[in-house]
Amino acid sequence: MNEDVRVTAWVRGQVQGVGFRWFTRANALRIGELAGFAVNLGDGRVQVVAEGPKDRCDALLEWLRTGDTPGRVDGVAEIWATPRGGYDGFEIR
Repeated sequence: MNEDVRVTAWVRGQVQGVGFRWFTRANALRIGELAGFAVNLGDGRVQVVAEGPKDRCDALLEWLRTGDTPGRVDGVAEIWATPRGGYDGFEIR
């Protein structure tokens, strides 16, 4: 069963000012069936929130960790939860 989930990921490294949020959104749209956002945080990290089928969230998380991302990813921490809803697609904030 591939129920809908919510993953919140915090990406650290050189991930601001390099198009990271734009590429994250593009990959979320490519993977499909994901809603959420990517936002720069004041401490230099990017926060990514995605809701959708677990395999799709897993695919986005895998891309964040090992994909061809802009900048440099030094690490990704994540938490899983039940979806809250309320997102209209995947956006950059």
